[in-house]
Amino acid sequence: MHAHALVPEKNSLRRGDIVDLVDIDGGFLGRGLINPDSKLRVRLYSFDPQQPLDAAFWCGRIDAALARRCLIDGQSVERQSPDQQAERLIFSESDLLSGLIVDRYADTLSVQFAAGGLLKWRDVILDHLRSACGARQIVVRIDEKTASLENIDPEVASQVIPESLLDGEVLYQQNGLQLAVDLLGGQKTGGYLDQRLNHLVAAEYCKGKRVLDVCCYTGGFGLVAAKHGAESVLGIDSSAAALETAQQNAQRNELNQLDFRQGDCFDVLKDLADEGQQFGVVVLDPPRFAGSRHQVRQALRAYSRLNSMAMRLLPPGGVLVTCSCSGRVSRADFLNMLVDVGKRTRRDLIILENRGPAPDHPLAVSCPESNYLKCVIAQAQ
Repeated sequence: MHAHALVPEKNSLRRGDIVDLVDIDGGFLGRGLINPDSKLRVRLYSFDPQQPLDAAFWCGRIDAALARRCLIDGQSVERQSPDQQAERLIFSESDLLSGLIVDRYADTLSVQFAAGGLLKWRDVILDHLRSACGARQIVVRIDEKTASLENIDPEVASQVIPESLLDGEVLYQQNGLQLAVDLLGGQKTGGYLDQRLNHLVAAEYCKGKRVLDVCCYTGGFGLVAAKHGAESVLGIDSSAAALETAQQNAQRNELNQLDFRQGDCFDVLKDLADEGQQFGVVVLDPPRFAGSRHQVRQALRAYSRLNSMAMRLLPPGGVLVTCSCSGRVSRADFLNMLVDVGKRTRRDLIILENRGPAPDHPLAVSCPESNYLKCVIAQAQ
């Protein structure tokens, strides 16, 4: 089927203009916002030809996403216990708000605009979020990569409300821990809330064991493992700033059995294996290896190498917690990669749990990439 955007003359197009997508015969397909400077030229938000994309529309979509979180909370095993002060409120395409991500940390909202067209409605969106969520402050971030793809000046697009907020560090409770997140200098919206239930589940396998947490960022799996009785935890990450926050998180929670080492994950894993080190649990939570479909094969090779190196550090009966946040890498491809790892290392891997993100990161069937997070817990034989 051929389609094109029904728009004014090209030279009159402006970022954030409303356009209709029609088929070759002029039949309506959808309505969205255009960004002439983006590779993703038009983002569709409605398939109703009678639906205007006005302030009421954006506020309604936000309200629907917040109501969806109330529904999820009521069904979740997490049950939003009093110490769970962080959650995802809006998840882009999964909440029919492509290009908008909103996380809550205690009384602060971290907002990320990944669609240049939405900036035309930024004030409407932020005002409604602050009112609907009762937020004390809002931090708006646009990372450099997104800014480049959308042709946005990140300094202009970023915003702190109220402007008197000088320090981006916010303290919040999660999984029985008091944690800090840097909303101004940290990655994306500050933390990785999609893994929080996986942190808790994996911790049960770590009791009384020596744990290696690879790509630990600001503490990740290792902090919760230590809280739940791990004998010791070694966290590895390439970012000195992330490890400094991780160390502060450990001290804040009086967890003395954690050590951290800065370095490339592949280099450190090789060094540990050469030293003859063994761990009862190895956690692999690397950054996204595949940003596009052209990088999938390369990503699978990287996952295979990383997991094969981890197997050298696991004795028979040891537990591997291995993750992928690459949306382009399917769950089937990830599991097949583990099959190859087993063959390469001449070890059997028995999957104990095959998990995804926390429930407040729902999956939109119309957007396969929203089924992105894989967290596999397996026993090595």
